[in-house]
Amino acid sequence: MLNVAFRILNSMDEAEDVLQESFLDAFKKVKDFRQETTFGLWLKQIVVNRSINLLRKRKLDWVQMESEQLENIADEEPADDEEIQYKVDQVKQAMQLLPEGYRVVLSLYLLEGYDHEEIGQILNITENTSRTQFLRAKRKLSEVLRIKGVA
Repeated sequence: MLNVAFRILNSMDEAEDVLQESFLDAFKKVKDFRQETTFGLWLKQIVVNRSINLLRKRKLDWVQMESEQLENIADEEPADDEEIQYKVDQVKQAMQLLPEGYRVVLSLYLLEGYDHEEIGQILNITENTSRTQFLRAKRKLSEVLRIKGVA
Protein backbone atom coordinates (compact mmCIF):
# COMPACT_ATOMS: atom_id res chain seq x y z
CA MET A 1 0.00 0.00 0.00
CA LEU A 2 2.91 2.31 0.71
CA ASN A 3 4.19 1.79 -2.82
CA VAL A 4 0.76 2.64 -4.24
CA ALA A 5 0.73 5.96 -2.40
CA PHE A 6 4.38 6.66 -3.21
CA ARG A 7 3.92 6.07 -6.95
CA ILE A 8 1.03 8.51 -6.99
CA LEU A 9 2.50 11.19 -4.72
CA ASN A 10 6.21 10.88 -5.53
CA SER A 11 7.01 11.68 -1.88
CA MET A 12 7.74 9.05 0.75
CA ASP A 13 6.78 11.36 3.63
CA GLU A 14 3.39 12.13 2.09
CA ALA A 15 2.90 8.48 1.16
CA GLU A 16 3.51 7.42 4.76
CA ASP A 17 1.04 10.04 6.00
CA VAL A 18 -1.58 8.95 3.47
CA LEU A 19 -1.09 5.30 4.40
CA GLN A 20 -1.52 6.02 8.10
CA GLU A 21 -4.66 8.09 7.45
CA SER A 22 -5.99 5.36 5.16
CA PHE A 23 -5.60 2.72 7.85
CA LEU A 24 -7.37 4.99 10.33
CA ASP A 25 -10.21 5.54 7.85
CA ALA A 26 -10.46 1.81 7.18
CA PHE A 27 -10.68 0.91 10.85
CA LYS A 28 -13.22 3.66 11.53
CA LYS A 29 -15.36 2.47 8.61
CA VAL A 30 -14.77 -1.28 8.89
CA LYS A 31 -18.49 -1.74 9.61
CA ASP A 32 -19.16 -0.30 6.12
CA PHE A 33 -17.00 -2.98 4.47
CA ARG A 34 -19.50 -5.15 2.54
CA GLN A 35 -17.14 -7.98 1.59
CA GLU A 36 -18.02 -7.56 -2.10
CA THR A 37 -14.25 -7.45 -2.64
CA THR A 38 -11.26 -8.36 -0.51
CA PHE A 39 -10.29 -6.16 2.41
CA GLY A 40 -6.96 -5.47 0.68
CA LEU A 41 -8.67 -4.18 -2.45
CA TRP A 42 -11.01 -2.02 -0.36
CA LEU A 43 -8.04 -0.60 1.56
CA LYS A 44 -6.14 -0.01 -1.69
CA GLN A 45 -9.07 2.04 -3.01
CA ILE A 46 -8.97 4.15 0.16
CA VAL A 47 -5.19 4.69 -0.29
CA VAL A 48 -5.63 5.66 -3.95
CA ASN A 49 -8.48 8.05 -3.17
CA ARG A 50 -6.60 9.70 -0.29
CA SER A 51 -3.50 10.06 -2.49
CA ILE A 52 -5.52 11.62 -5.30
CA ASN A 53 -7.21 13.97 -2.85
CA LEU A 54 -3.81 15.10 -1.58
CA LEU A 55 -2.73 15.80 -5.15
CA ARG A 56 -5.87 17.85 -5.67
CA LYS A 57 -5.06 19.83 -2.53
CA ARG A 58 -1.72 20.61 -4.13
CA LYS A 59 -3.75 22.03 -7.01
CA LEU A 60 -2.46 19.53 -9.51
CA ASP A 61 -2.28 21.09 -12.96
CA TRP A 62 -3.23 18.56 -15.58
CA VAL A 63 -1.44 18.83 -18.87
CA GLN A 64 -3.72 20.38 -21.46
CA MET A 65 -5.27 17.83 -23.77
CA GLU A 66 -5.34 17.97 -27.53
CA SER A 67 -6.10 15.28 -30.08
CA GLU A 68 -3.18 13.67 -31.91
CA GLN A 69 -1.96 10.30 -33.19
CA LEU A 70 0.75 8.50 -31.22
CA GLU A 71 3.09 5.78 -32.42
CA ASN A 72 3.17 2.38 -30.74
CA ILE A 73 6.14 1.61 -28.59
CA ALA A 74 7.58 -1.82 -29.27
CA ASP A 75 8.51 -3.95 -26.29
CA GLU A 76 11.85 -5.74 -26.24
CA GLU A 77 12.09 -9.22 -24.79
CA PRO A 78 14.56 -9.16 -21.88
CA ALA A 79 17.25 -11.82 -21.54
CA ASP A 80 16.77 -12.92 -17.91
CA ASP A 81 15.08 -12.17 -14.59
CA GLU A 82 17.97 -10.08 -13.31
CA GLU A 83 17.89 -7.93 -16.45
CA ILE A 84 14.11 -7.64 -16.16
CA GLN A 85 14.39 -6.38 -12.57
CA TYR A 86 17.12 -3.93 -13.58
CA LYS A 87 14.94 -2.54 -16.37
CA VAL A 88 11.88 -2.37 -14.12
CA ASP A 89 13.88 -0.36 -11.57
CA GLN A 90 15.08 2.00 -14.30
CA VAL A 91 11.54 2.50 -15.58
CA LYS A 92 10.26 3.21 -12.05
CA GLN A 93 13.04 5.76 -11.55
CA ALA A 94 12.24 7.38 -14.89
CA MET A 95 8.55 7.53 -13.97
CA GLN A 96 9.45 9.70 -10.98
CA LEU A 97 10.71 12.33 -13.44
CA LEU A 98 7.35 12.61 -15.22
CA PRO A 99 4.88 15.42 -14.49
CA GLU A 100 2.37 14.40 -11.81
CA GLY A 101 -0.57 14.07 -14.21
CA TYR A 102 1.34 11.67 -16.42
CA ARG A 103 2.83 9.72 -13.50
CA VAL A 104 -0.51 9.25 -11.76
CA VAL A 105 -2.36 7.95 -14.82
CA LEU A 106 0.56 5.72 -15.82
CA SER A 107 0.83 4.30 -12.29
CA LEU A 108 -2.89 3.68 -11.93
CA TYR A 109 -3.09 1.97 -15.33
CA LEU A 110 0.13 -0.03 -15.52
CA LEU A 111 0.99 -0.71 -11.91
CA GLU A 112 -2.37 -0.75 -10.16
CA GLY A 113 -4.41 -2.32 -12.97
CA TYR A 114 -7.20 0.23 -13.24
CA ASP A 115 -8.82 0.73 -16.64
CA HIS A 116 -9.34 4.17 -18.19
CA GLU A 117 -12.97 4.35 -17.13
CA GLU A 118 -12.01 3.72 -13.48
CA ILE A 119 -9.13 6.19 -13.69
CA GLY A 120 -11.50 8.80 -15.08
CA GLN A 121 -13.84 8.27 -12.14
CA ILE A 122 -11.03 8.34 -9.58
CA LEU A 123 -9.43 11.51 -10.99
CA ASN A 124 -12.68 13.16 -12.05
CA ILE A 125 -11.58 13.34 -15.69
CA THR A 126 -13.07 11.84 -18.84
CA GLU A 127 -12.09 8.39 -20.04
CA ASN A 128 -10.67 10.03 -23.19
CA THR A 129 -8.52 12.35 -21.09
CA SER A 130 -7.20 9.35 -19.19
CA ARG A 131 -6.32 7.59 -22.44
CA THR A 132 -4.62 10.67 -23.84
CA GLN A 133 -2.68 11.27 -20.61
CA PHE A 134 -1.60 7.62 -20.65
CA LEU A 135 -0.41 7.72 -24.26
CA ARG A 136 1.46 10.96 -23.70
CA ALA A 137 2.97 9.60 -20.50
CA LYS A 138 4.21 6.52 -22.35
CA ARG A 139 5.79 8.72 -24.99
CA LYS A 140 7.40 10.99 -22.39
CA LEU A 141 8.61 7.98 -20.41
CA SER A 142 10.13 6.52 -23.56
CA GLU A 143 11.86 9.85 -24.21
CA VAL A 144 13.26 9.97 -20.66
CA LEU A 145 14.50 6.39 -20.96
CA ARG A 146 16.11 7.17 -24.33
CA ILE A 147 17.91 10.18 -22.83
CA LYS A 148 19.15 7.99 -19.96
CA GLY A 149 20.35 5.44 -22.49
CA VAL A 150 17.99 2.72 -21.33
CA ALA A 151 15.69 2.43 -24.34
